[in-house]
Amino acid sequence: KTNVDLCSFRHLKLYLYYIIYQPGFCTFFQECGLNPLLNDTFIPAIVPCFDYSRARHLTGEHYRRLKERLFLLQVCPMLDKGENNTYACCSIKQLSSLERSLTLSKAVLIRCPSCAENFAHLHCITTCSPNQSQTINVTQVMNVTSQGKTKLAVVGYQAFLSTTFAEASFQSCKNVRIPATGGFAIGTMCGRYGAKLCNPQRWYDFQGDSSNGLAPLDIDFQLIKEGHTEGLPEGVIPYNGRALMCNETTPSGGQFCSCQDCEESCPKMPPPPQPPSPFMLLGTDGFLVISIILLCLLILAFLLYVSVACFSRKRKDEEKGKRRGKDQNKVTCADRNSLVAQDFLSLQFQRWGTLMATYPLTVLLLSAIVVAVFSAGLKSIELTTDPVELWSAPNSRARQEKDFHDSHFDPFFRTNQLILTAPGRKGHIYNSLLFGPQNFSGLVSKDLVIELLQLQTRIQVKSPESNLKDVCFAPLNPSNPSLTDCAVNSLPQYFQNSLDNINAKVNMTELGVTKEVDWRDHLIYCLNSPLSFKDITDLGMSCMADYGAPVFSFLAVGGYENDDFTNAEAFILTFSLNNYARNSTKFKVAMQWETEFLKIVQEYQKNPACNFTFAYMAERSLEDEINRTTAEDIPIFMISYAVIFVYIAVALGEYSSWRRILVDSKFLVGLGGILVVGCSVLASMGFYSWIGIPSSLVILQVVPFLVLAVGADNIFIFVLEYQRDVRKPGETRQEQIGRVLGNVAPSMLLCSLSESVCFFLGALSTMPAVKTFALYAALAVLMDFILQMTAFVALLSLDARRQDNNRCELLCCVKVSTRRPNKPNEGFLLPLMRKYYAPVLLHRYTRIIVMLVFIFMFCASIFLMFNVTVGLDQELAMPQGSYMLDYFKYLYKYFEVGVPVYFVTKGGYDFATVEGMNAVCSSVGCDQFSMTQKIQYATDHPELSYLAIPANSWVDDFIDWLNPGSRCCRLYTFGPNVGQFCPATEASFLCLRKCMRPPANGVLRPTEEQFYPTRFMAYHTPLTNSQDFTAALLKARELAHNITLGMRKIKGTSPDFEVFPYTVTNVFYEQYLTIVPEGLFNISMCLLPTFVVCCLLLGLDLLSGLLNLLTIIMIVVDTVGVMTLWGIHYNAVALINLVTAVGISVEFVSHMTRSFALSIKPTHVERAMEATANMGSAVFAGVAMTNLPGILVLAFAKAQLIQIFFFRLNLIITLLGLVHGLVFLPVLLSYFGKCFIGACLCTQ
Repeated sequence: KTNVDLCSFRHLKLYLYYIIYQPGFCTFFQECGLNPLLNDTFIPAIVPCFDYSRARHLTGEHYRRLKERLFLLQVCPMLDKGENNTYACCSIKQLSSLERSLTLSKAVLIRCPSCAENFAHLHCITTCSPNQSQTINVTQVMNVTSQGKTKLAVVGYQAFLSTTFAEASFQSCKNVRIPATGGFAIGTMCGRYGAKLCNPQRWYDFQGDSSNGLAPLDIDFQLIKEGHTEGLPEGVIPYNGRALMCNETTPSGGQFCSCQDCEESCPKMPPPPQPPSPFMLLGTDGFLVISIILLCLLILAFLLYVSVACFSRKRKDEEKGKRRGKDQNKVTCADRNSLVAQDFLSLQFQRWGTLMATYPLTVLLLSAIVVAVFSAGLKSIELTTDPVELWSAPNSRARQEKDFHDSHFDPFFRTNQLILTAPGRKGHIYNSLLFGPQNFSGLVSKDLVIELLQLQTRIQVKSPESNLKDVCFAPLNPSNPSLTDCAVNSLPQYFQNSLDNINAKVNMTELGVTKEVDWRDHLIYCLNSPLSFKDITDLGMSCMADYGAPVFSFLAVGGYENDDFTNAEAFILTFSLNNYARNSTKFKVAMQWETEFLKIVQEYQKNPACNFTFAYMAERSLEDEINRTTAEDIPIFMISYAVIFVYIAVALGEYSSWRRILVDSKFLVGLGGILVVGCSVLASMGFYSWIGIPSSLVILQVVPFLVLAVGADNIFIFVLEYQRDVRKPGETRQEQIGRVLGNVAPSMLLCSLSESVCFFLGALSTMPAVKTFALYAALAVLMDFILQMTAFVALLSLDARRQDNNRCELLCCVKVSTRRPNKPNEGFLLPLMRKYYAPVLLHRYTRIIVMLVFIFMFCASIFLMFNVTVGLDQELAMPQGSYMLDYFKYLYKYFEVGVPVYFVTKGGYDFATVEGMNAVCSSVGCDQFSMTQKIQYATDHPELSYLAIPANSWVDDFIDWLNPGSRCCRLYTFGPNVGQFCPATEASFLCLRKCMRPPANGVLRPTEEQFYPTRFMAYHTPLTNSQDFTAALLKARELAHNITLGMRKIKGTSPDFEVFPYTVTNVFYEQYLTIVPEGLFNISMCLLPTFVVCCLLLGLDLLSGLLNLLTIIMIVVDTVGVMTLWGIHYNAVALINLVTAVGISVEFVSHMTRSFALSIKPTHVERAMEATANMGSAVFAGVAMTNLPGILVLAFAKAQLIQIFFFRLNLIITLLGLVHGLVFLPVLLSYFGKCFIGACLCTQ
């Protein structure tokens, strides 16, 4: 009557003759002792005695004793039929053993009472059912000796279940989670298959496998469909009891499972809001439509203006020219005020220039003293290199959240990591005895695993200057860690970093097949069940790391698909160090260890015997590489400055005769101009160092270029004006210099004051880097103007005296006989622009074409501006060829999860109340919209929330730990420590009392004092660029805000209670949430003074101020448009350059505007021609040609930041400033310009 192999069971023959499968009979009863076939089990593997007999009727004292012990009600409540109707096939001892056997499994299922009850239901039926003989079929018995008695024990049987019951039980448990891992409990109870491939049969097979360390004997579960009887022993009826659904309450009063553990319990959630769709108009890009409409309107308006007003304007200009000097009544009060202002400024600067030129040596000495006093502050200069301090404002939200997190918890640990691959190695298929055919990549091979272990060991022990255990992150022994306590996550940790464990192998028999199992079987199991303390092979090894924690698969391997871990393309080796304050001695030790780490890794990479291709990084790598490339690119900057100096020295010379070339050269004047720029920068840096405002590498790189552009322009305007001027009869050299300065200094003041005020207002920015740059630039520009009005005037006076005496430059004792011609020296550029360029540019048809082209450029740039990419990918901060670039590439390619994100609760929330606890947890009895449940809902849509793994909840872990069913929290029952907590190391008989009694409804809540701020850790999806990081931050804040609002509704919660998300990268990417309005504000603040100062210094000339402002705005807009075309992202570095663009644009534009306004030519076109020829030549030589050579040299820099944001962006700014200042602005002024100042001068 049985279909088992009788040869395997000698003692079973007798059983076969008289066994009858009928109701009311037991197959085994009472305990016989330990299973002799099993060793090293988690709990004693006690097996029952073979005993075919009637089920025991539990009555009287026996039944009452059961109820007092609560065994039946606690373990098998479904068997209790009342005192007079309860029958069972198990003794009290068997119930005790069954309870112990179920404890560890139920510990991970207890979050869902109906699942835990269904799990117990099955084993209660097979162990205690009064109809046991109808459900099971004994397949293996053997003699077991216990306490001197030998009895026949059951060590294996078949259990027959209906598929209906089995499927329902499985469905109630398949979604129960383990909050600590973010995974499913079923994944730890399905062996090799994990949660993804688990099904009812595989689930029950694992439960009946005695090799799992929990089952005391082998159980072969047979799942039979209803109505199928083929192959069943006669009389066997597959058990078909009712399994509870996960959204049902249990008969004992347990509540239904939470949404996180049971989809059926989840409320109907509305679909999450989709990201906003692109702005559309008429079925296409809305910004494109608006730009096209704007283009059409501007072109139509311009053509209408040209057709209607051009002729009348020309006639009006001609009539005005004919009546010059005849009609004084046309001069308005505003004109007179403007004239007075111009005369006043010119007169004051003339007097000042004459004074400076008269006492040049005294002026130079006093200037040097002032610069020296200011520069003395450099002795206490501080360079900010910490990226957090550089880009995150101390009062910013992300910075405050970081400070709160780090003050209440330890700072996020320092990561030192290798990502190792072995391309080109051929993989293989391993036919595992337990897991079937498995794909193994060429990387996952024994020799490479051993090589990885050797590298890991070498890094751990070879650190002479600093020991890893002194600074490592040791979560389970932080106070006095040993080397094995350090958190090192790697694949060898599945073997406890033991070479013997990797080499271990054993023959194992499974389903009648004997085969060798080795490291591969253990690895397959551990990658799918990292929390296991013992694998299911006969190797019996743990999966836990040597430091006592699990290593989740995504921390050990990468580059796999669909959880095919053994087919991974990369090993991941991570050393975690504690993070310390920068002024701590431990911080220096950690930095030293990371230096040794990098040295060892780099030596290993160069070793020909290395079989890996890998990328690596240390926590200090980013800062080190930025500092390294800055130092390496200093020669590039020096060459750039040298090129600019050579150009200035050559371009300022007059060169009227070969014989006078050494006399007329301006080498010393050019050097003096460079020194003036350098001194202004040093004075600015020294002053701010005096008052404690730190500098940065950005300031050292950008400010000198900016001041050089401003200073060189002013130098060229002043020197060229002097060269083009002829000394009047009876006029001394000092008076001529003063008169020339009086002519040009108001224009220099206009530009310098505009730029300085612009940068001072730019210091209102909240970004530390932008703020300090603006402050340093503002003072440097102001000091440059002051030194030009003093030291440079004195220097030019000395040089003019030398030139008048026909003395050679550098060789002052040598004179030449050729005299200086007494005529203005216009040089080469001025005649060229006057004769050819200006007439062609301001031709009737050329002007129309220019206006149309620039209107098109402006409208196109508006469209492109709305499509500029916001952000700064961290790869761009690295120089070309940096090992960090390889690391980022490997990181984005192989990592399966993103950075951890903590949801941090501030004080003011009472976790001790039941209501407060329910609003946080996610297990049974918790609110459906609790904190952790909302995070779970978010992970259901990772493409929108950027959350991949839900938050592990210490609240749920604490509840599970306290739960009596888990047998984790115990109290001493006798001895000196009675009533106190009993650690897990103590024997069970000493600690029979639980910390808490089991609640009737299954909902257990601790009652302790109010908790301090706490945190819950989840994981982001892989984030590969700054746009992902920014979007993830925004979505996490939206979720945290929603959680905050919900938790504030709990009684007793403080009104200022808050939940916020914290990720270590938030301080870097928060700026991109506000950088667009921040940039608009900063640039607006820079544009404002350019308009106001221009109007004031031109005598309240609003029209000139508006035209000046419009041109600068067009330069900035066109710059952003070209940034989009050239792939330059908008970020804080770009914003600094755009602020700089405003300053440089002032140089290109304001000189031209003032020159046009002061012209006394009769028509607009003539005035524009004169301004283009006279001032345009100086601007071209002083700004464009000064900047371009230096900028072009930067193309050879190694740093990508310099190449992109200093070479490309500065090249764009200079070229656009040049074409707008020398092409567009003259044409614009010829159409719309006003010339009241010139008219007034003409009338005089």
